[in-house]
Amino acid sequence: MKTNKYQKRFYRDWAKSQDLRLARIAVKETDLQVFTNKPADEVFIKERVNYYRRNIEGYIAKDRRFLTALKPLEVELSAAPIVKRMAQAAKLANVGPMAAVAGAIAEFLGRDLLKKGHKDIIIENGGDIFIAASKARKVGIYAGKSKIWNRLSIQIKSEDTPLGICTSSGKIGHSLSFGLADAVTILSKNASLADAAATAVANRVNSQSDLQKAADFAKSIKGISGVIIIIKRHLISWGKVKFVK
Repeated sequence: MKTNKYQKRFYRDWAKSQDLRLARIAVKETDLQVFTNKPADEVFIKERVNYYRRNIEGYIAKDRRFLTALKPLEVELSAAPIVKRMAQAAKLANVGPMAAVAGAIAEFLGRDLLKKGHKDIIIENGGDIFIAASKARKVGIYAGKSKIWNRLSIQIKSEDTPLGICTSSGKIGHSLSFGLADAVTILSKNASLADAAATAVANRVNSQSDLQKAADFAKSIKGISGVIIIIKRHLISWGKVKFVK
């Protein structure tokens, strides 16, 4: 896990749900906002996050390339499931495995909470989301300060969950990006893949003329169910994306 200067997640102040309970939990660089239909066991959540972080950090200690690689990396057969999941997602998206870390932790934790009996779960990890829902939910997309997109949201049907909804940007946040997209949002049943693919697609967007090629690339990744790409005043989308007010 690389150390980054903390950036206030101001968009969390906009997240509201009257029927869900909220917990905010931080373990080192992993800073989570967790919504659940019943009070979550925060001790359990911290234990699981620490466990997954130890898995990842332990593998990095054996192979430093896992932290720094910008291309897919083969991992040992004995590697922890979360490490393998990140490596598999990176291979599909053609990026380094750490491009999948936020989505992977959100997804693995989310599935732990499902096993504990939670029916509704939304875990946001630095803009990357794992969601399981018993009814339709609305998820906002932040694409910078432009007033054009400041109320942009998508509807997620319960039957499409569990689902990963991950966003990458060349202008917002501290994550490494080689593009200039205001936002690239990817939907996938595999949140690790959604995270890795969001990075890969964002890397391909430097101007409006890149939109169609970037969307076509996203469509070519097996396991992706939807994509939204925004740069300045321009937006392109594909797949199971329903915009709502």
